[in-house]
Amino acid sequence: MATSARYDFVIVGGGSAGCAVANRLSADPSNRVLVLEAGRPDYAWDLFVHMPAALSFPIGNRFYDWRYRSEPEPYLHGRRVYHARGKLLGGSSSINGMIFQRGNPMDYQRWAADPGMATWDYAHCLPYFKRMEACLAADPADVYRGRAGPLVLERGPASSPLFGAFFEAVQQAGYQLTADVNGYMQEGFAPFDRNIHNGRRLSAARAYLHPVIGRPNLDVATRTLVTRVLFDGTRAAGVEYVRGNGAPLQVRAGEVVLCGGAINSPQTLQLSGVGRADELTALGIEVVQDLRGVGENLQDHLEVYVQHACAQPVSVAPYLKYRYRPWVALRWLLGGNGPGASNHFEAGGFVRGDQSLPYPNLMLHFLPIAIRYDGSKPAGDHGYQVHIGPMLSDARGSVKITSADPRSHPALRFNYLSTDQDRREWVQAIRVARHILGQPAFEPFDLGEVSPGPEVRTDQEILEWVASEGETALHPSCTCKMGTDARSVVDPTSMRVHGLEGLRVVDASVMPYLTNGNIYAPVMMVAEKAADLILGNAPLPPEPVDVYRHAAAPPPADPGSVPAPPRVSEPPRHRAGRIDGEPAEAGEVDRPDAKRRP
Repeated sequence: MATSARYDFVIVGGGSAGCAVANRLSADPSNRVLVLEAGRPDYAWDLFVHMPAALSFPIGNRFYDWRYRSEPEPYLHGRRVYHARGKLLGGSSSINGMIFQRGNPMDYQRWAADPGMATWDYAHCLPYFKRMEACLAADPADVYRGRAGPLVLERGPASSPLFGAFFEAVQQAGYQLTADVNGYMQEGFAPFDRNIHNGRRLSAARAYLHPVIGRPNLDVATRTLVTRVLFDGTRAAGVEYVRGNGAPLQVRAGEVVLCGGAINSPQTLQLSGVGRADELTALGIEVVQDLRGVGENLQDHLEVYVQHACAQPVSVAPYLKYRYRPWVALRWLLGGNGPGASNHFEAGGFVRGDQSLPYPNLMLHFLPIAIRYDGSKPAGDHGYQVHIGPMLSDARGSVKITSADPRSHPALRFNYLSTDQDRREWVQAIRVARHILGQPAFEPFDLGEVSPGPEVRTDQEILEWVASEGETALHPSCTCKMGTDARSVVDPTSMRVHGLEGLRVVDASVMPYLTNGNIYAPVMMVAEKAADLILGNAPLPPEPVDVYRHAAAPPPADPGSVPAPPRVSEPPRHRAGRIDGEPAEAGEVDRPDAKRRP
């Protein structure tokens, strides 16, 4: 890449969104596309990337992970929360938990309710969710799921005795099963779709980039750090980048597309003179566009693990022992199967901690082992746990550079547990998890709660424990949000940065609100939809569908109290509303996909 090189599109970041955008933009052979990724390649031989069960190994490893930490969080006893972000092609899709969740349809209705966001409702987003996926578990006639996209999804078997106990326990606790959390009804419990195919992680790089990397009009450069966007007035004209300790180089572009994620995209904008003018001037950065929303509105999911020791040898704990690891790896290498071929996050669900809510606010993942996400602090021999946390937190934080040095990490402030809603929902979350894990279905397995432990009972004790033990679910987002209000950064009809030409943002940062679940699927949907906007293609036509809408109960007299959900013998009646971008009338219906697990 010489200084004189020029491309039609330069994509900054070869992560989840960047891989999808590169594929779609380069499909037209007349477009010259360059992807600049600061991390390294996702080598085909790398077990830590491609073996699903090895997902904890890249976390904290400097070869795979950018290793961010938040600023001291005032409501988490001043802890600096560790944030792993992928440092290789595929970005965090190469190191994440491989759980594929779209979120609730009502999430996108919430997006669409903001000024200028009408075309981001569920009816307009659903065609792009379907275009990107090949859901192997879906019926060919399923109007909610795609069958021919690049993201192959395999549903978790969730067939071990512990998963069986889990599904029985949630029903004993008064909750229902659903056929598909990504289909008609998110609320309830089911096996999860996962980005795993033939026993291997299917990252965005493997699904979107590698199949087309031979295109003559597509170039991909790794270990290439973009230091700033270059401007001619208010038009982006290219980027400056460095490789290793070399001198800065430049590449010219018809358009620059930032795909660095919720941390790196606002960082790159600020380094380039786009952000709050007073803060940039104080750092000696020349202001190109005073845009106060850049780096604001940071949102994330916090989570904890409620862990139990297991009385029977039915968890996956033995496979973590050093003496078994060679056998696990060899079986995976030779046959693509065995314990190494699963992420073990095979099932979970979504519930409402407060029965007055219109849709779920809590997510649960069940894991047949008691251990932290990064592989540390196993609870002993056999165990099991529920990962749980609020999905719709109203806490807001920020991403701000602290120097003009692009290698310096920005200051991350999440403000976890800073709001009354956040604290109330955390108490609800722990009580819901305990209610489920305390059901008779677990009695043959249960040796008692290991964490938080029986000494943590009151609301205040629960909040103290969450403040001490909570960790990120690794879903940072919303720092360059789409919209037309004063705090918006990106035009939702074009993905262009407000007030600038030739500069777009496509990644988790453009989400106005965090979705109800893991965010990889929404990010890829945004990338698919954005590619059509960038190319000027006619958008896919909206698909109005019926979706589950709960008939919410009145709020409790004391919003701080969290009564146990009632036990029911049959799935509750529910409402279905048509999602078509307009308020829908709801009618009472029963659906077959709300049936119990046999």
